[in-house]
Amino acid sequence: MVFSSLTFLQCFLPLCLLAYFLVPQKWRNGTLFLFSLLFYAWGEPVYVVLMLFSTALDYTCGQMAERHRGQRGAKIALLVSVCVNLGLLGVFKYCDFLIGTVNSLFGTALPQPNLPLPIGISFYTFQTMSYTIDVYTGKIEKEKSFLQFALYLSFFPQLVAGPIVKASEFLPQLKENRKVTLAGLESGIQIFVFGMFKKVVLADNISVFVDEVYRSPQIFGSGTVALAVAAYAIQIYMDFSGYSDMAIGCAKCMGYELPVNFNLPYISHNVSEFWKRWHISLSSWLMQYLYIPLGGNRKGRIRTYVNLMITMLLGGLWHGAEWSFVLWGGLHGLALCIHKGFRKLAGYQKGQERKKNVLVDTLSILGTDIFVCICWIFFRAENVPKAWLVLKQLFGFQAGITHPYSFAIAAIIILCIATVAAYLRAAKKKEKTVNGFYPVMDLNHFWSLVIFFVEIGLILGLAYVKGSPFIYFQF
Repeated sequence: MVFSSLTFLQCFLPLCLLAYFLVPQKWRNGTLFLFSLLFYAWGEPVYVVLMLFSTALDYTCGQMAERHRGQRGAKIALLVSVCVNLGLLGVFKYCDFLIGTVNSLFGTALPQPNLPLPIGISFYTFQTMSYTIDVYTGKIEKEKSFLQFALYLSFFPQLVAGPIVKASEFLPQLKENRKVTLAGLESGIQIFVFGMFKKVVLADNISVFVDEVYRSPQIFGSGTVALAVAAYAIQIYMDFSGYSDMAIGCAKCMGYELPVNFNLPYISHNVSEFWKRWHISLSSWLMQYLYIPLGGNRKGRIRTYVNLMITMLLGGLWHGAEWSFVLWGGLHGLALCIHKGFRKLAGYQKGQERKKNVLVDTLSILGTDIFVCICWIFFRAENVPKAWLVLKQLFGFQAGITHPYSFAIAAIIILCIATVAAYLRAAKKKEKTVNGFYPVMDLNHFWSLVIFFVEIGLILGLAYVKGSPFIYFQF
């Protein structure tokens, strides 16, 4: 079940909200847990057992980690949690990839199981491991209630594609007597509609053009391929941030706060800033649970670069079982190392602000976006050879824009840039926002209502012309 489906919008969400508001406060967590299980089981009834197994395992490991803190039993609990969770992720997500790689390298013919990938396994695996690690290190206390822990992992708004929520951020909310206010409900609905607009009106319609060009890049001129590369950057942002918006808005309607996952990444001045704005919940997870434990920047310059590369290579592999994802992560890791090395040579101190210069800032943003777009080629292409084919056409300097939708896509890209510029101007005037980012209109004003219903009208008119699944569902 996806947020943009009629089943979710017309049946599941209204019934869930109605049940949530009608039942007594003490039954709300249990009600949400049952609806979350139904949400997940709707598409994958078998794999709900796998999620419940991970839930029971890490709940038990968390209890043991606190009970035996500082002793061998705590280390065993942590080891069991990490090994089992990563083992499950490896079997379902990377088994075919590893066997295929071995077959290619050694000329063997080992059979591949071709197991279907459980939706959301990458996200809830990271969530459940972070809980056990935090209990082991003493950052949080164990969760006594199995129901509350199970709801933390299965909470349907962010279950299948994030944001990745830390236990310290969400478990305390489950213990509060949440009051659903009209203002919270209003802003939640607006954020949800905002996200849905990004997904079904922009991302899904852009995907028609992008899919066609990436399917056969050799038949298009360099101009068309360049436009498709830029369009995919817009598509994946609108798709994934749109899902995050819908998750955040849906949770807000019920009184929960989920972390912001995107913050206008394409206005970044460098790659380091990009990763502070793109998929923020994953970036912070990799920083806290991988980069820092590896040693971070505490063990010398060379070790820092090695830690960055390991983190980004594994981050790329987390996105998909294909060498193109590893290469994508490696390119970003290399760029982060170069940026860090340049700052060191230039004498920048940690926390030192850059001097503002319109020309330099513009060129920095443009250069960062060009690099990110080129890297997206490896992310979008089916495999490395297909990515090289796209690059060959892109830099083959074959003149001409040969696709009939090209100018419409270019207009959409320009519109998106203009919208971001308008938002930044409004943000400087400190107009009404939620979480410092999401624009929230005062629906008591006429023009706010017009904009709101125009969004809904476009969603209804364009959503099902060519619907496509959320990109991050495959990860």
